[in-house]
Amino acid sequence: MRRYDIDGLRVIVFGLLIFYHAGVFFVPGSFHSTYPFMESYDWLQYPMFFLNRWRLPLLFVISGMGTFFSISKRSGGGFAKERIVRLFIPLVAGLLFIAPPQVYLERLFKGQFSGNYFEFWPSQAYIGIWPEGNFSWCHLWFLPYLLLFSLVLIPVFLYLLKYPQAWIIRKTRCLAAKRFGLFVPVIPLLLWERFLQPHFPQTNALWGDWYNVVNYGTLFFYGFMLMTIKDVLWENLIKNRRIYLITGTVAYALLMYLWLGIGSFQKKSDIWNIAISVNVWSWILVMISYAAAYLNKPSRQLSYANEAVYPFYILHQPVLLFLAYYLKNVEVSFFAKFSIMAVGTFGISWIIYEFGVRRFAWIRPLFGMKRKKSKINKPSERT
Repeated sequence: MRRYDIDGLRVIVFGLLIFYHAGVFFVPGSFHSTYPFMESYDWLQYPMFFLNRWRLPLLFVISGMGTFFSISKRSGGGFAKERIVRLFIPLVAGLLFIAPPQVYLERLFKGQFSGNYFEFWPSQAYIGIWPEGNFSWCHLWFLPYLLLFSLVLIPVFLYLLKYPQAWIIRKTRCLAAKRFGLFVPVIPLLLWERFLQPHFPQTNALWGDWYNVVNYGTLFFYGFMLMTIKDVLWENLIKNRRIYLITGTVAYALLMYLWLGIGSFQKKSDIWNIAISVNVWSWILVMISYAAAYLNKPSRQLSYANEAVYPFYILHQPVLLFLAYYLKNVEVSFFAKFSIMAVGTFGISWIIYEFGVRRFAWIRPLFGMKRKKSKINKPSERT
């Protein structure tokens, strides 16, 4: 059965990505590199921290859900081929044409390169590995992680599809039918937070990034598992959505209190890890359950946006960095600068997508799209 709410949620989360990345320029810290482009606003840390905790985990859950639809209609080999076409080809195209402009702008800002872009690319663009060198996949790191999870888990997914009464599916169905049952998946997330995260800080480099690999891989698997029990999932998600909202709000409030309200004490790190894990999973359940309650209906706008969202993800960051680079010394208010960056990124990305990608059959696969537009955007074709 078609789930328009998953399509809608996917569009919303990728849309939030642009606002989030625009906001990162205005908080203490850095974006792609080790410098902030803009002035800092301490108050902006709190909404940014709120989004940061569950936005990417939710994307991996949604991707796992989409994987259920995709592999259900294919053989293992057919699914592997589809994943390579949808993920590996755009990754290679991105490494060649999307990531280098971002590194170029960074080198200009730092005074590490002078000259126009075609003096940088391709002669300098692939020398060494970022951050010391120039070769980087930048924001496209999501694609190799997703490709890895998809290919490695093919035997598991095929087994679960073949045996719908397998123990893990029956147990998941039983948990989903209970009011607090869907909080049990927090336990592995807590273990990864406690034992892996302190030793493997996020690098997005895939190899050696073991906390992210294990954590995001678990969330991807959760997404697939939720779809195996869809007969009981949606009713209970909608029924319990206020519980998830209350739990997420309390967990986030506790995180803020631990961050701002009290000093160090013996068990603070353990409480923090519990609060982080409960907060992440609760807000994932909040988003999925409220989407199920209010977004499960078709529209032409949703169909268009669902096809556009993957190319927008690929295109948005170099556009955003370009705008930020040329706005960094402009003396206007935060609201004006942020609005220009966010709205400008949407607008320019749409122009490139609509007139440079969507209408050309040979360009579409470079952005993860079918060569020819289908009459119906099937839910199995999600990233």
